[in-house]
Amino acid sequence: MKLSFRQIEPFVKAPDKAARVILIYGPDDGLMRERAKIIGQSVVADINDPFNTARLSTDSLAEDPARLLDEASAISMMGGDRLIRVEGASDKLTTLIKGYLEKPSDTALVLLEAGELGPRSSLRKLCESAKNAAAVPCYVEDERDTARLIRETLHAEGLQAAPDAVSWLAAAISGDRLKIRGELEKLITYKGADKTPLTLEEAQNCCGAAGSIALDDLVFALADRNTAKTLEIYTRLIEEDTPFIVILRTIQNHFRRLHATASRIESGEQADSAMKKLSPPVFFKYVPVFTAQLRQWSPKQIETILARLMTLEAECKKTGAPVETLCAQTIFGITRIRSAR
Repeated sequence: MKLSFRQIEPFVKAPDKAARVILIYGPDDGLMRERAKIIGQSVVADINDPFNTARLSTDSLAEDPARLLDEASAISMMGGDRLIRVEGASDKLTTLIKGYLEKPSDTALVLLEAGELGPRSSLRKLCESAKNAAAVPCYVEDERDTARLIRETLHAEGLQAAPDAVSWLAAAISGDRLKIRGELEKLITYKGADKTPLTLEEAQNCCGAAGSIALDDLVFALADRNTAKTLEIYTRLIEEDTPFIVILRTIQNHFRRLHATASRIESGEQADSAMKKLSPPVFFKYVPVFTAQLRQWSPKQIETILARLMTLEAECKKTGAPVETLCAQTIFGITRIRSAR
């Protein structure tokens, strides 16, 4: 079964019993782990319990395909259902899973944990089309989704946050779910017994050193046409396993904000007034740089860049595409565009 966006969270919290195989896939590794844990705990209390959980890999199943059915058919020593976790799932498993779905176990849930799978993936297609399987995507969340998660997490701890604090946090810590959770735990510890709403200043003091600062440095260096600094930061982000899509979306978001502000200025609005309409607001230490960049880029130039970035995203979604190289080439090309002034 293929889940719509609105169906994902309810399904994760209470998986459809008809789904005997669940595929979790996508570029957000932290979100995948979180959802795998939640789904797994709907079957067994402890997903690391060796008596009720079996951990397999694609390679081990390639060597011994019969092991999947053996593990799924095994009777739990402690009673109850069993969880079969298959890590590193890929299209190599499609034939095996298709055969298993013809007569799956009623007492075991097979949880396939994969990385990013494109729309053409045979394993993804199988789990989306089968009535007794499901595919759960884990894409990098945008600021709106991150804002919702921030509010829900703080509310669960009896805390609230001012709207501008939520907006700033959503922009500052969006990306991998594990990073988001880590920053929210830091905030909760920071507030302690203080139940007053979290302010923007508190959020910036607590999370101002989040990993997103490197992303901010990247986009501001890029829009400054500083080729050497941009590629240096980009290389560091890649080495730190920052998902490509997070880097791309951050660059796109920066140029969209520049475009929105530059367009208002071109229509006769004052720069300060135009910038204040941005949500979230420009972080105070970047205001002078952002203002300077508004003078360097015309709306038409920014539209050209946004079109390039859309093309880059489409090219990088093709199987086997040299993602890091294509992104580096696009970054280099942007820094070579002449100033509009």
